[in-house]
Amino acid sequence: MPKLLSEREVADYHARGYHFPIDALDAGEVAGFRRRLEDYEAESGGPIKGEMRHRSHVLFTWIDEMVRHPKILDAVEDVLGPDILCWNTSFFIKEARDPGFVSWHQDATYWGLSSSDVATAWIAMSPANRVSGCMKFIAGTHRAQVQHADTFDRNNLLTRGQEIAVEVDEAQAVHVELKPGQASLHHVLLFHGSEPNQSDDRRIGLAIRYIPTRLKQAVGARDWATLVRGRDDYHHFEPAHEPKRDLEPVALAFHRMVSEEQVRVLYRGTDKTAYRA
Repeated sequence: MPKLLSEREVADYHARGYHFPIDALDAGEVAGFRRRLEDYEAESGGPIKGEMRHRSHVLFTWIDEMVRHPKILDAVEDVLGPDILCWNTSFFIKEARDPGFVSWHQDATYWGLSSSDVATAWIAMSPANRVSGCMKFIAGTHRAQVQHADTFDRNNLLTRGQEIAVEVDEAQAVHVELKPGQASLHHVLLFHGSEPNQSDDRRIGLAIRYIPTRLKQAVGARDWATLVRGRDDYHHFEPAHEPKRDLEPVALAFHRMVSEEQVRVLYRGTDKTAYRA
């Protein structure tokens, strides 16, 4: 029996490639997590940027707490099974009235993982609606990988500015409107994107990438992940650092080393050598 989703919701996820909304964090939890993020940003002199937006769960204890949240993991277990690794995390933040957008794309395109049996839990830390530039999905597009083209558009929040190189029917888009604390799940091959934020508040989302323990890194020489539920009988990934306090020196060193390896995977075939800011 499913732990959080109904049997129908699990079936719909596999048929459509997504499920939302999930009531994951309560109002106090999400407000606290947003406060921790913005406290860091105030201390560092501006919005979190560059490589700090990626694999942030190895740097900050509160993000490590989020990736292990029981309600999020219950929903993920319902679609991936009981043995779960957190492979990566990424902030997708659009400042108020900012032109930043996310082109139509499939997450799996440049990750180098051995299977598409991957789910993203996208956690809203502020209102995500049509005005603020919520995600949009095209149902049923998670069946196959399609060709992408790199744009490196400066306003595109994706690493390579990648976009699907086939026609996407905007009329079929499902808008993923979420309240703070709610989450969505989507398959790694689902067509999705988002528009600029036209609201007066930041649109803050944390994307958590979960994989079954049986997956491998098929392109890079090494890869890392964190066991967050069940057991890992495969050991295809090296254990990621688990922070004891925010931004501890050992975490920063680990994050730098892993980021350099991931850059080689994400930017293979280009002359780019760093994450987009």
